[in-house]
Amino acid sequence: MKSDAVKKGSAQAPHRSLFHALGFTKEEMERPLVGIVSSYNEIVPGHMNLDKVVEAAKLGVAMAGGTPVVFPAIAVCDGIAMGHIGMKYSLVTRDLIADSTECMALAHQFDALVMVPNCDKNVPGLLMAAARINVPTVFVSGGPMLAGHVSGRKRSLSSMFEAVGAQAAGKITEEELCEFEEKVCPTCGSCSGMYTANSMNCLTEALGMGLAGNGTIPAVYSRRIALAKQAGMAVMELYRKNICPRDIITKESIINALTVDMALGCSTNSMLHIPAIAHEIGFDFDITMANEISERTPNLCHLAPAGPTYMEDLDEAGGVYAVMKQLMDAGLINTGCMTVTGRTMGENLAGSVNRNPEVIRPMDNPYSKTGGLAVLTGNIAPDGSVVKRSAVAESMLAHEGRARVFDCEEDAIAAIKGGKIVPGDVVVIRYEGPKGGPGMREMLNPTSAIAGMGLGESVALITDGRFSGASRGASIGHVSPEAAVGGPIALIEEGDVISIDIPNVSLNVKVSDEEMEERRKKWRPRQPKVTTGYLSRYEKLVTSGDKGAVLRSDI
Repeated sequence: MKSDAVKKGSAQAPHRSLFHALGFTKEEMERPLVGIVSSYNEIVPGHMNLDKVVEAAKLGVAMAGGTPVVFPAIAVCDGIAMGHIGMKYSLVTRDLIADSTECMALAHQFDALVMVPNCDKNVPGLLMAAARINVPTVFVSGGPMLAGHVSGRKRSLSSMFEAVGAQAAGKITEEELCEFEEKVCPTCGSCSGMYTANSMNCLTEALGMGLAGNGTIPAVYSRRIALAKQAGMAVMELYRKNICPRDIITKESIINALTVDMALGCSTNSMLHIPAIAHEIGFDFDITMANEISERTPNLCHLAPAGPTYMEDLDEAGGVYAVMKQLMDAGLINTGCMTVTGRTMGENLAGSVNRNPEVIRPMDNPYSKTGGLAVLTGNIAPDGSVVKRSAVAESMLAHEGRARVFDCEEDAIAAIKGGKIVPGDVVVIRYEGPKGGPGMREMLNPTSAIAGMGLGESVALITDGRFSGASRGASIGHVSPEAAVGGPIALIEEGDVISIDIPNVSLNVKVSDEEMEERRKKWRPRQPKVTTGYLSRYEKLVTSGDKGAVLRSDI
């Protein structure tokens, strides 16, 4: 056992004395030591139930012969952090989570781990840590929130943000806004649409690192507690078989995950997190690979914000495995990939059934023949940019409009809410990338304001920042290189004509190469927006969005 380094032999007597201080028995010290990484806190709605999930996972480990020991991981609520300086601290926590979990797991020599995450950066951060630590590991999330109900219709957090824009435009009253406020988030859990948290929890299943239902069983269902017990038991079986994360997270399983991403219509943030996870196993992931996978993978689901269905509907329809079974039958899934069940993905999927073809479209009747995401390149984004094409109105798939240029999110929001943005415009928000932000803020406020004011089918938005999974419309993020390092987005001027062609995966400004070069000669780097604390260190170490905004390790 790895934990023998802190438990066995006379030289370890001081270590054992500290275990005795914790109340450990001799029997507990003779068993494998299993870390339960708990993301529980009282500020994130998706995490308020994790104490119960953790207790269930502990019970599963103990029932299967292990000694469970809980230690914490942090998490930020993106919704509460949205629209102010707090959003600069969202993406940056992913690497803090990975680093601190690595520290705790290796410092205490755990034999195995059960990861209990739920929200946006918490899931990829722990997946990165799992690949790095490489001891037997199983994931069990806290599960999604149930959809809210407003005026007889299912609603979610994206509806709430859009209602703010609608109220500003005089489309709904303040009383109606209050009704949204009170009803759209009715339970604990990760917000109920296919936003980033639920995207990553579903992709954890596709990677093979979570049991069936990890991404879809609602937080308030008792099945979630049963799943946590099963996860605890499963990790002990992995320990006995010595199956570790790098046996499961491989190039092939990452391609599986990206294929499922396309079918589900996941958040654009997956195109930051999948490359970061790939980086941990030494796979140099080129984001333009997404277009090749998208070309052969139909979009089968339109969950909120792309459509009127929610995570509870996907769960009832058969969950992620029902989607994967259809993809497998079409030859789009690598069935030989190992999973945390100790069986291959093909074996896991064998009995899966689609119970609702309205929620999970059959392969011969998809929402579109191509996948939910697209990577656009061109003279604005030579290294790529990302759009959730499944959430773009048909009329906006190809669009030309004049650039309305803003150097921060706040200025753009003021212009949108002030009625200064008109149909046909392309809003450009720059200096919000990984370095320029720093922290690559999500732009849910401006996209929601555009949608709420009735401009969602006539106005596009491009940024070197990123979008919440709750964003919809022609919202193109992760523009790389970013403005802060002199990327072409920094050279766009007010009134330039921008051409967006999502079917042909291109993003260009109609300015000659010669003119762009003249503008480049005049461009000067800006002073960092933050010069102290963690954000200052992050700004110096972070790479670009197309590389997953991972931190450099070569300096």
